[in-house]
Amino acid sequence: MSDRRPNILVFLTDDHGQWALPTYGNREIIAPNIDYLASSGVRMANAFTPCPVCSPARASFFTGRLPSQHGVHDWLRESEQALTHPGIDDQTNIAELLQDAGYYTGLVGKWHCARSSEPKRGFDRWFSYQVAQYPHFGEQNFSDEGEHVQRTGHQSALLTDEAVAFLRDRPHDQPFFLFVGYVNTHTPHTQQPERLVSHYRNATFDDIPDEQPASCHGRPGRQIPEREKLREEWAQYYASVTMIDDQVGRLLDELDAGGDLANTLVVYTGDHGHMNGHHGLFNKGNGTVPQNFIEESIRVPCVMAWHDGIAAGQSRDEMVDLCDVYATLLDAAGVDVPEDTRREIDSPGASFLPLVVDGEGLWKDTQFCEYGNARMARTETHKLVVRYPGPNGTFPNELYDLENDPRERINRYDDAAYSETQAELQGPLDLHFARFEIADRSGADIASRPQCNPNEPWRAKV
Repeated sequence: MSDRRPNILVFLTDDHGQWALPTYGNREIIAPNIDYLASSGVRMANAFTPCPVCSPARASFFTGRLPSQHGVHDWLRESEQALTHPGIDDQTNIAELLQDAGYYTGLVGKWHCARSSEPKRGFDRWFSYQVAQYPHFGEQNFSDEGEHVQRTGHQSALLTDEAVAFLRDRPHDQPFFLFVGYVNTHTPHTQQPERLVSHYRNATFDDIPDEQPASCHGRPGRQIPEREKLREEWAQYYASVTMIDDQVGRLLDELDAGGDLANTLVVYTGDHGHMNGHHGLFNKGNGTVPQNFIEESIRVPCVMAWHDGIAAGQSRDEMVDLCDVYATLLDAAGVDVPEDTRREIDSPGASFLPLVVDGEGLWKDTQFCEYGNARMARTETHKLVVRYPGPNGTFPNELYDLENDPRERINRYDDAAYSETQAELQGPLDLHFARFEIADRSGADIASRPQCNPNEPWRAKV
């Protein structure tokens, strides 16, 4: 591993399901640049989100904390109403820690995890949204460090222009941290470049199973139409992945041209997963009432390349999440977090750098996740979902046998044959949250938490 501290480039995309990349088995999507990252570094096969919706997941990446620590439990509505929610404005974020350690820091694209849609702390340079995030093409309203900037074109290409400018204009006598947040894969699935959409209109879309919703997952947020009526939407979604991949390639080329690629740790990941008809459902954790932790909702891509530090061609099966990515980046950068700050943050994340550098190290056997008043414990073979009271009652708990029921269609929670398995998951789940949650930010008492948006799934009637 290099003795020099690496530059760090993180791509964190919105609504990009793990299933929607060739390196994770998709047979039709074209993404050669992300494939390159995976083949020249490591693919984490079992990467998960701490929360299957955007704002809490992003807050977890930036702070290294669970939602029941940072207090963001659903997507933050971009309006005056949301301004009452503190988000992570008063919490230390990874950019501040890297900045204090001598990194030149930048953010381009989506932030969306604090009181403002614009980042305020920890970034030497930032270029984000003034408010609206999702017009993929046309007139775009950006915020250039607080100054309104209006441009026209494909949003992700315009953001990449800014990221390229950051790489060229930065001080070259210090390492950099650049966070790039693309949103192409977020709804509405429209307005992607026609050259890409036309390529996918004749795809089979066989990687999206033809399924009907299982009753154990509650009420679908959207009724599934006939597959034929979804083809254009799917072609747009596939095209959005390739459009993002094109932008990744532009930034890799820029690093290579500047002689910086070898000593840059590049991470491609997502805030949460996405269902595009999988299980007969759409969206992510908020695609059902009650909220769900279906595999396609919680699985995210996570590939990492660092020519000077990580051996190529690896695929690791350990379960990791965005809190672990946070810890891994700080470890790679050699950041010595002051003890009082470390205690205040109290991150559950652990660096998996030893796993990908040395191939060694003890690792967790249970992955935890939460969304509002619901919590999940997942092992290699089983998944437990426990729900706490909401404003209008309590939805049922769930238990799935992932070995024998990988599509999660049979809830085994009340099955006596699984009582021992249930107890084996319940204990670690209780201990984990008892160890890390902060009482006045805990999702277990969701009715007492600030409202993030008017459509929080736990406010629905049972």
